[in-house]
Amino acid sequence: MCYLMIMETAAASDPFVASLPVFAKFESVADIDNYRPLPDGWALATADIVGSTKAIEAGRYKTVNMAGASVISALLNALGRQDLPFVFGGDGALVAFPGSALEITRNALAAVQRWVADELDLTLRAAIVPIKDVRAQGLDVRVARFQASEAVFYAMFAGGGGSWAEAEMKAGRYRVDPAPAGARPDLTGLSCRWNPIEARHGEIVSIIAVPGASRDLRGFQFLASDIIALAGRQERDGHPVPVNGPGYSFLPAGLDIEARAMAPPGWRWLSKLWVVFLMTLTAVTDRYGWTVGGFDPKIYKRDVASNSDFRKFDDGLKMTIDVDADVLQRIENRLKQAEEAGICNYGLHRQKSALMTCLVASPLQRDHVHFIDGAAGGYAMAAASLKAKAPV
Repeated sequence: MCYLMIMETAAASDPFVASLPVFAKFESVADIDNYRPLPDGWALATADIVGSTKAIEAGRYKTVNMAGASVISALLNALGRQDLPFVFGGDGALVAFPGSALEITRNALAAVQRWVADELDLTLRAAIVPIKDVRAQGLDVRVARFQASEAVFYAMFAGGGGSWAEAEMKAGRYRVDPAPAGARPDLTGLSCRWNPIEARHGEIVSIIAVPGASRDLRGFQFLASDIIALAGRQERDGHPVPVNGPGYSFLPAGLDIEARAMAPPGWRWLSKLWVVFLMTLTAVTDRYGWTVGGFDPKIYKRDVASNSDFRKFDDGLKMTIDVDADVLQRIENRLKQAEEAGICNYGLHRQKSALMTCLVASPLQRDHVHFIDGAAGGYAMAAASLKAKAPV
């Protein structure tokens, strides 16, 4: 499953990205007038983990999340671009890119497949789908920008093209094969140092709602607005990350995974020491209110919260929110009503905590991005629930 977004600073380098409409109220995500089509000649690089459900059941969802985020990290680093539209979907990822970068993108996808297999013992499948092929199906990939914070925008997608590209990949078309043994992608900035984020109001709920058989897009727009408004009854619209940022420990649960991303065998002990040093420094400076070389841990943690992606729109509404029993019941009732009317199909998964995976080019810059998902399957399990409702 895929959730498309874009990370960028306020001054984007790509003319198309810079020209995209920007909206500050999330309620505007279902308004198609906020979207613009991707340029002709672009393509979609898409990837996901094969057998992610079994990995989740084995308690490896943090590893699955890291594998999904590694695709984004590898491609943005290889292309030297931080302004491209991308997607993180828990067990998969997608990046939109200009056709002129086809060979670099293919090589990076191949390398990250090899890294996931060798270092994480998971199988990552990947494909590159041209936009022209999407449009030949009568679909499109349209993009808008939601301003999540002062420094970060996320792209929202409509048109059905991303979902079609993912389905084509799963069918074995447009395939990219893994690189030979020993290949490593550039995963600079990829990290998973934060502790699981426990629910404060009741449960962490991952929701996916997509248009139903009636194709009543106006009705779906009203549904999305209603669900967003119901989540808005909760503190900070159900944002699972505390306003002052998540907690951390000196020995993060994802330390070994991050070391595998940072360094080849033989040098990982040094990477682990570096991460432990940074976490210790952060804890000490945070405790005493110090700043080091322009780094203020309290500002950084607040930015982590405001920059986190906990809701999005990609051919449908996707949210991972912290809600109490009353709000959750109201949301479920509204979704069931809409599903019965053919306006939507939905999947929902409950858990006690959320996970965070990060792309941080520099802790001294404020445009770091943090992906939120449920800690016990999140979007992957919500998608499985949605798929189970589909007719055979």
